[in-house]
Amino acid sequence: MTQRPSQTLLGPVGLVLVGILSVQLGAAIAKGLFGEISPTAMVWLRLVTSALVLALVARPRLAGRTRRDWLVVLAFGASLATMNWGIYQSFSRIPLGIAVTIEFIGPLTLAVLGSRRARDLVWVLLAGVGVALLGFQRTGLDPVGVAYALLAGAAWAAYILLSASTGRRWAGFDGLAVASIVAATAMTLPALLAAGTSLWDGRVLLIGALVGLLSSVIPYSCELVALRSLRPAVFGILMSLEPAAAALAAIVVLQEHLSPVQWLAIACVVAASIGATRSGANPSEPPGHHDDDHSAAHGTLAT
Repeated sequence: MTQRPSQTLLGPVGLVLVGILSVQLGAAIAKGLFGEISPTAMVWLRLVTSALVLALVARPRLAGRTRRDWLVVLAFGASLATMNWGIYQSFSRIPLGIAVTIEFIGPLTLAVLGSRRARDLVWVLLAGVGVALLGFQRTGLDPVGVAYALLAGAAWAAYILLSASTGRRWAGFDGLAVASIVAATAMTLPALLAAGTSLWDGRVLLIGALVGLLSSVIPYSCELVALRSLRPAVFGILMSLEPAAAALAAIVVLQEHLSPVQWLAIACVVAASIGATRSGANPSEPPGHHDDDHSAAHGTLAT
């Protein structure tokens, strides 16, 4: 008999936390390999790994699809590729924790825009304080790295919006599997041009596959089980811990330490995200209810 999520060893909250830590550990390992392979090639290796696993698990049905179905899933795949490429380009230039913090402005803005209450502008201001603090210290943040993080955040917001449309047209994880294949295909030529022959080094391929497992496969599995009993509002609050988890993973794996002011900036953005999520929560919403089956993955695909 299959265990209910609430009866698993870790419980639904524990599973989400494991997924968050896995994502950021994968990102830190990926960054540690940037001296041997370009961020673009690493993104491709991650996308290929997740696309293969999702295709094998979902076995998406392609026959009988309308033109609109394909346009939506192609746009979904494009947002997925842009989101991953942007954040990898960003944290190749600036600290991982800061890159993820800036990227988080995308979904945070989306959450606030979906609110009709003026008081939720407080969360915008708090996030703005966090971003301002990042620029307060003259720590030499690469503006190109910051721009890439903002691009990743915008793509993340687009990804969340497109996931709803995709979920209405593609059953289960079919749309996410197809979008992952689209994203991996789109990144193939840039990856080959950026990496050259180093892409086929056995060690690089193995680490790339490991990053794909840590950043996609393990989080997908954890969140898929957890969301059967976890309320979306609670899930959103937990996902707000991503910037802090990224900073901790960078310390452990990369010895990438942040200043007290930068930690305060991360705390502001995390608090703003939690506040926006709680404000947008529907108390009557049952556990496990989502607009689409892809919402579980919106956090795991970003870094």
